[in-house]
Amino acid sequence: MSVRRQLGVTTVEFAIVGTLMFIVLFGVIEFGRALFVLNVLGEATRRAARIAAVCPVNDPAPREVGLFNTPGGGTESRFVRGLVPANFAIEYLDATGTVVANPTANFDQINFVRARIVGFQHEMLIPFATYLFNTPAFSTTLRRESLGVPRDGVIQPC
Repeated sequence: MSVRRQLGVTTVEFAIVGTLMFIVLFGVIEFGRALFVLNVLGEATRRAARIAAVCPVNDPAPREVGLFNTPGGGTESRFVRGLVPANFAIEYLDATGTVVANPTANFDQINFVRARIVGFQHEMLIPFATYLFNTPAFSTTLRRESLGVPRDGVIQPC
Protein backbone atom coordinates (compact mmCIF):
# COMPACT_ATOMS: atom_id res chain seq x y z
CA MET A 1 0.00 0.00 0.00
CA SER A 2 1.21 3.45 -0.75
CA VAL A 3 1.56 6.16 1.88
CA ARG A 4 -0.86 8.31 -0.04
CA ARG A 5 -3.72 5.79 0.40
CA GLN A 6 -3.23 5.70 4.20
CA LEU A 7 -3.29 9.45 4.90
CA GLY A 8 -6.87 9.45 6.19
CA VAL A 9 -6.59 6.23 8.22
CA THR A 10 -5.15 7.93 11.30
CA THR A 11 -7.94 10.50 11.23
CA VAL A 12 -10.59 7.78 11.14
CA GLU A 13 -8.84 5.82 13.91
CA PHE A 14 -8.64 8.92 16.08
CA ALA A 15 -12.33 9.66 15.48
CA ILE A 16 -13.31 6.18 16.68
CA VAL A 17 -10.89 6.00 19.63
CA GLY A 18 -11.48 9.66 20.59
CA THR A 19 -15.24 9.18 20.66
CA LEU A 20 -14.91 6.16 22.94
CA MET A 21 -12.42 7.98 25.16
CA PHE A 22 -14.76 10.98 25.59
CA ILE A 23 -17.73 8.72 26.35
CA VAL A 24 -15.73 7.00 29.09
CA LEU A 25 -14.42 10.33 30.40
CA PHE A 26 -17.91 11.89 30.63
CA GLY A 27 -19.23 8.69 32.21
CA VAL A 28 -16.56 8.81 34.93
CA ILE A 29 -17.27 12.50 35.58
CA GLU A 30 -21.04 11.91 35.84
CA PHE A 31 -20.56 8.88 38.10
CA GLY A 32 -18.35 11.00 40.38
CA ARG A 33 -20.95 13.78 40.39
CA ALA A 34 -23.72 11.31 41.27
CA LEU A 35 -21.66 9.92 44.17
CA PHE A 36 -21.00 13.46 45.39
CA VAL A 37 -24.73 14.30 45.30
CA LEU A 38 -25.64 11.12 47.19
CA ASN A 39 -23.01 11.91 49.82
CA VAL A 40 -24.31 15.48 50.18
CA LEU A 41 -27.89 14.22 50.59
CA GLY A 42 -26.82 11.89 53.40
CA GLU A 43 -24.96 14.71 55.12
CA ALA A 44 -27.93 17.06 54.61
CA THR A 45 -30.25 14.72 56.53
CA ARG A 46 -27.70 14.40 59.32
CA ARG A 47 -27.37 18.18 59.64
CA ALA A 48 -31.14 18.73 59.52
CA ALA A 49 -31.82 16.06 62.18
CA ARG A 50 -29.12 17.48 64.45
CA ILE A 51 -30.58 20.98 64.31
CA ALA A 52 -34.18 19.68 64.62
CA ALA A 53 -33.21 17.92 67.87
CA VAL A 54 -32.22 21.23 69.49
CA CYS A 55 -34.57 23.72 67.79
CA PRO A 56 -38.26 24.30 68.62
CA VAL A 57 -40.83 22.04 66.98
CA ASN A 58 -41.69 23.10 63.39
CA ASP A 59 -38.87 25.69 63.25
CA PRO A 60 -37.70 26.31 59.63
CA ALA A 61 -34.00 26.30 60.65
CA PRO A 62 -33.41 22.52 60.24
CA ARG A 63 -34.42 22.63 56.58
CA GLU A 64 -32.20 25.65 55.92
CA VAL A 65 -29.21 24.08 57.70
CA GLY A 66 -29.86 20.88 55.74
CA LEU A 67 -29.36 22.96 52.60
CA PHE A 68 -25.93 23.96 53.98
CA ASN A 69 -27.14 27.52 54.61
CA THR A 70 -27.35 29.46 57.84
CA PRO A 71 -30.86 29.96 59.26
CA GLY A 72 -32.46 32.60 57.06
CA GLY A 73 -29.61 32.23 54.56
CA GLY A 74 -31.39 31.07 51.44
CA THR A 75 -33.85 28.68 49.87
CA GLU A 76 -31.64 26.50 47.67
CA SER A 77 -28.61 24.37 48.39
CA ARG A 78 -25.22 25.69 47.38
CA PHE A 79 -23.95 22.20 46.58
CA VAL A 80 -26.85 20.33 44.96
CA ARG A 81 -28.89 21.91 42.21
CA GLY A 82 -32.62 21.59 42.84
CA LEU A 83 -32.47 20.72 46.55
CA VAL A 84 -34.96 23.01 48.31
CA PRO A 85 -36.58 23.11 51.79
CA ALA A 86 -39.65 21.29 50.42
CA ASN A 87 -37.43 18.21 49.91
CA PHE A 88 -36.98 17.86 53.68
CA ALA A 89 -39.46 16.06 55.92
CA ILE A 90 -38.84 16.65 59.63
CA GLU A 91 -40.78 14.16 61.76
CA TYR A 92 -41.08 13.82 65.52
CA LEU A 93 -41.33 10.24 66.79
CA ASP A 94 -42.44 8.63 70.04
CA ALA A 95 -40.60 5.84 71.90
CA THR A 96 -41.87 3.15 69.50
CA GLY A 97 -40.83 5.10 66.39
CA THR A 98 -44.35 6.15 65.43
CA VAL A 99 -44.80 9.67 64.10
CA VAL A 100 -46.36 11.98 66.71
CA ALA A 101 -49.51 13.38 65.07
CA ASN A 102 -49.43 16.83 66.63
CA PRO A 103 -45.91 17.44 67.98
CA THR A 104 -46.72 20.86 69.42
CA ALA A 105 -49.62 19.56 71.53
CA ASN A 106 -47.93 16.23 72.38
CA PHE A 107 -44.50 17.66 73.16
CA ASP A 108 -43.83 15.19 76.02
CA GLN A 109 -44.32 12.18 73.72
CA ILE A 110 -41.42 13.14 71.42
CA ASN A 111 -38.40 10.85 71.89
CA PHE A 112 -36.75 11.01 68.46
CA VAL A 113 -36.40 13.38 65.53
CA ARG A 114 -36.13 12.11 61.95
CA ALA A 115 -35.05 14.11 58.90
CA ARG A 116 -35.72 12.66 55.45
CA ILE A 117 -35.15 13.73 51.86
CA VAL A 118 -38.35 13.29 49.86
CA GLY A 119 -39.13 13.82 46.19
CA PHE A 120 -35.64 14.81 45.07
CA GLN A 121 -34.55 14.02 41.52
CA HIS A 122 -30.91 14.24 40.47
CA GLU A 123 -30.22 15.57 37.00
CA MET A 124 -27.47 13.84 35.07
CA LEU A 125 -25.72 16.28 32.73
CA ILE A 126 -24.71 13.87 30.02
CA PRO A 127 -23.81 15.70 26.80
CA PHE A 128 -26.69 16.02 24.32
CA ALA A 129 -29.24 14.68 26.84
CA THR A 130 -30.35 15.23 30.40
CA TYR A 131 -31.69 12.43 32.56
CA LEU A 132 -33.55 12.71 35.86
CA PHE A 133 -33.54 9.86 38.34
CA ASN A 134 -35.14 9.56 41.74
CA THR A 135 -32.60 9.32 44.52
CA PRO A 136 -32.85 6.56 47.11
CA ALA A 137 -34.39 7.32 50.49
CA PHE A 138 -32.12 9.18 52.88
CA SER A 139 -33.06 9.59 56.51
CA THR A 140 -31.37 10.25 59.83
CA THR A 141 -32.99 9.63 63.20
CA LEU A 142 -31.57 11.13 66.40
CA ARG A 143 -32.67 11.26 70.01
CA ARG A 144 -34.42 14.46 70.89
CA GLU A 145 -32.54 16.97 72.95
CA SER A 146 -33.90 20.30 74.17
CA LEU A 147 -36.20 20.95 71.19
CA GLY A 148 -35.60 24.65 71.82
CA VAL A 149 -36.67 24.61 75.47
CA PRO A 150 -33.76 25.28 77.88
CA ARG A 151 -33.90 24.58 81.61
CA ASP A 152 -35.49 27.94 82.39
CA GLY A 153 -38.48 26.92 80.18
CA VAL A 154 -38.36 29.89 77.80
CA ILE A 155 -38.46 28.69 74.18
CA GLN A 156 -35.48 29.99 72.20
CA PRO A 157 -35.77 30.23 68.39
CA CYS A 158 -32.88 28.95 66.33
